[in-house]
Amino acid sequence: MSPKQLRHRQLRRMGKGIRAGCPTAALPLGARVRPFIEVNELCAASHVTAAELHSLPQRRQDEAFDDYHLIRPEGAAHLDRPHVIVHRMKLYEDEVMMVDGLPVTTPARTWLDMAELLSVDEIVAMGDACVRVPRPEFERRDLPLCSVADLQRTIDRHRGKRGLRKAKEALELIRVGSDSPQETLLRLAIVRAGLPEPELNVPIITEDGVRHNEPDLSYRRYRVGIEYEGEHHGDESQIARDITRSERYAALGWTEVRISKRHMVNDAKPAAAKVLVALAQAGWRRGS
Repeated sequence: MSPKQLRHRQLRRMGKGIRAGCPTAALPLGARVRPFIEVNELCAASHVTAAELHSLPQRRQDEAFDDYHLIRPEGAAHLDRPHVIVHRMKLYEDEVMMVDGLPVTTPARTWLDMAELLSVDEIVAMGDACVRVPRPEFERRDLPLCSVADLQRTIDRHRGKRGLRKAKEALELIRVGSDSPQETLLRLAIVRAGLPEPELNVPIITEDGVRHNEPDLSYRRYRVGIEYEGEHHGDESQIARDITRSERYAALGWTEVRISKRHMVNDAKPAAAKVLVALAQAGWRRGS
């Protein structure tokens, strides 16, 4: 485009060197944030923006749609631009990776940065998402975004960083195996209620070696399986699958505990109470 075309009043100014010819809401995040990274040297997408680019779970932010988080290393020149929230802090070269051609903080570094903004439970949920083993049949990858050791290493090299205390507390609670933030929050509520910690997505294998249900959370010793049912479980085909799953639990001699959004209110205490009833009926006692 010519300089004259760039000055056309129909183009929306989004900062020096950046113009928008149409609303950007329909564009993917990578396309929206790309100009703000390309016009500024030594920057990478970070914090909320990086978490979204990595598809990590996080609380909904109240920031403007066109505001983006960028990290800029200590010692770099000051940067003050519209639509950009700049974080100036220590940044190692191996803490930046390319995502669709954009420099973005690694999942481990993003997790640590988000400890400044989230609660401990939310940081645990994000950490669980980082270390979970993906399901290749549903996702385009077969390796975790990072390991628990990667998270620990990131903590160790950033002493004194904001949010570090919460990150350390969360790290002790992160587990490999959780497939969703809801499963993480349910697990935390169960343990907080004084119940034994459940296993995560471990299949039920009978003596003949046949693999059956794979409960979201389970207690094999007490033959109790816990299933978290999201909104998609209202779909007619999913309802049929859920009925079949329940029949299979009964045939195996297992108790199925079904948890939904309504059980997750009040810090998921209703969900924990429902699990307690099932465990008690199966023979579990406090202190056993």
